[in-house]
Amino acid sequence: MKSTTDLNWETFGGRPRHRTFNESAAWSAGLNNEVKKLLGLHLICEAPFEEDAKMNTDFRVLTMGRDLRVGCRIRSHDYFERYPDEFTIRSNRPSGASTELRKIVEGWGTHLFYGFASGDAKSLASWFIGDLNVFRGWFTTQLAKGRNPWKINNNADGSSKFHAFGIGDLPERFVIAQGRPQ
Repeated sequence: MKSTTDLNWETFGGRPRHRTFNESAAWSAGLNNEVKKLLGLHLICEAPFEEDAKMNTDFRVLTMGRDLRVGCRIRSHDYFERYPDEFTIRSNRPSGASTELRKIVEGWGTHLFYGFASGDAKSLASWFIGDLNVFRGWFTTQLAKGRNPWKINNNADGSSKFHAFGIGDLPERFVIAQGRPQ
């Protein structure tokens, strides 16, 4: 097995030749996705229950200088089949408990991870990461202008109401990353 120092050398005319910076960068870029997965496993942690309940935060991303707070919602595959370009945010509970929409409007959370499970529920069929600062600005502007380009629905069990938003109705910069694996 080669040592890690051998990885920066290749044979050129029978003699080892050190890779240039650009060659090494191109080679290592092929591993970036794997590195990001590993970093995510170690730099993203689940938020304490109190932060979930009061601050719209399911996960915390440890960063230098800026604390990112990510709310997360995963829906079942049957919703993906019916509503692939919508996302929902709970907006009312009969108990009066604070909802995700209220917490977002109050300024809690920096991002939203929203996804739909695959048919076998072992992976994601579709997902996006949304910038909640963009959402807040758009939402309050719509309210101020007397517009409501969203639907308000009841959960089937009567436990809450939710707003359904069309992703295409929000500014493009709302979605900062998305995926629909094949």
